[in-house]
Amino acid sequence: MNTLTQIRFIWKPSLFAACLSPALLVVTDAFEITGDLGANPVEAIQDRFGIWGLRFIMITLAVTPLRQITGRNWLVRFRRMLGLFAFFYVLMHFATWLVLDQGLLMSAIAEDITKRPFITIGFTAFLLLIAMAATSTNGIRRRMGRRWQQLHYGIYVAGILGVWHFWWQVKLDTSEAAVYAAILAVLLGYRLRRSLQRPRGRRGATVKAPHPAGSRQGRTGAAGPAPEYD
Repeated sequence: MNTLTQIRFIWKPSLFAACLSPALLVVTDAFEITGDLGANPVEAIQDRFGIWGLRFIMITLAVTPLRQITGRNWLVRFRRMLGLFAFFYVLMHFATWLVLDQGLLMSAIAEDITKRPFITIGFTAFLLLIAMAATSTNGIRRRMGRRWQQLHYGIYVAGILGVWHFWWQVKLDTSEAAVYAAILAVLLGYRLRRSLQRPRGRRGATVKAPHPAGSRQGRTGAAGPAPEYD
């Protein structure tokens, strides 16, 4: 069994199950099968989904550095799935706040979004992820052309806003938020360093002909609409 076959039939299904397990754990904890959600279950559910959304943004951003450092180009085949799971967990985080916390009371929701800065920041990141998830198919990427790449660079902004949202939300103990800020700084700093090291001509060529996760790079390239963040 060659590598591509293993990825398709073994590694991808295994990764999918692993990515889904935090959501399943929330459900089993809610029914007190594997644990419990504590004294404030709504806040616990919301926080868990939010943390995992941020983690998956970081994991997705880590794919390109890992591929470049290790030379294992097949890693890009997991990028779409990871990017979409980032969106899924942020969506569940938002839905928990919308339904369970705010009770779909639109006046309170609008007031929170417009008057509480950390919610405004988080909602902006969510809108960026919606745009990237909605344009994550190969067909849409081909139709959008260069604009697709420009849109999906928004993952950098979403990552920054996500960390900022988390930092402002925790208020007192920012140690965990600082860890995510440090990880994001490393991931973005790595890209900046590589960009500055490229010859001028090659840097321009990279902008014209990016290698997004949704592209198909010959026989060994990756087909998948995860946001590409080279």
